[in-house]
Amino acid sequence: MATKDTLTSDDWIKAAFRALTEGGVQAIRAEAIARDLKVSKGSFYWHFRDVPDLKAQMLSHWAREATEAIIAEVESHEVPADKQLRLLVDSATDDRNLAYGGMLTEGAIREWARFDAAAATILKSVDERRIAYVADLLGRCGFSSIRSRSGANALYGALIGLEALAAGGLADLRGDLLGLLETLLRSCDAGAE
Repeated sequence: MATKDTLTSDDWIKAAFRALTEGGVQAIRAEAIARDLKVSKGSFYWHFRDVPDLKAQMLSHWAREATEAIIAEVESHEVPADKQLRLLVDSATDDRNLAYGGMLTEGAIREWARFDAAAATILKSVDERRIAYVADLLGRCGFSSIRSRSGANALYGALIGLEALAAGGLADLRGDLLGLLETLLRSCDAGAE
C-alpha cells in the first residue's frame, strides 16, 4: 500500500488525469483520487494546497510532458526533418499516456478547457506550440511558410480526430497519422519537381 511518503506529486497528477478521463473535470476530487491511490485524503495535502492547485499543476505537467519533453526528445535525434516528423508521430502515439488515462486524456483536457478559462489558456498555448513545431519541421522539409502551416494544421487536426476514432476502434492512430504524413511529404516532393 502506498503511503504519503512514497507517493509523489506526479503519482497524484497521473491519478487526477485518470479521474478526468473517466469522469470529467468534476471527478478531480481529493477524496476520490486518494481512494484510487489507496491512501488517506490527508496525504493529498503533502503535495497540493487544494484541488485548484492540483488542477493548475496538472495543466503545467501536461504542457511540459506531453509537449516540451516530446519536442526535446525528437530534437535530440540529429536526423533530417522528415525523419524527425516520423519520430514525432511515433512519440505522440506511443503508450506513454497510459498512466494518465490513455488516448482519451487529450480529449478530456479539451472538454475541460471548454468550461475553464485556465485550462483553455494552457490548451491554446500547447496547441500553438505543437502546430508551430510541426510547421517548422515541414518548413525544414522544403514546404513554403503557408503550406507548412496548413500541413501542420492538417496533421495536428488529424491527431485530435484520430484519437477519438481510435478509442472507438475505428482508426489506427499511428498508422493513419503516418499515412497522412507520408502523403504530405510526397506533396512537397511533387511540388519541387
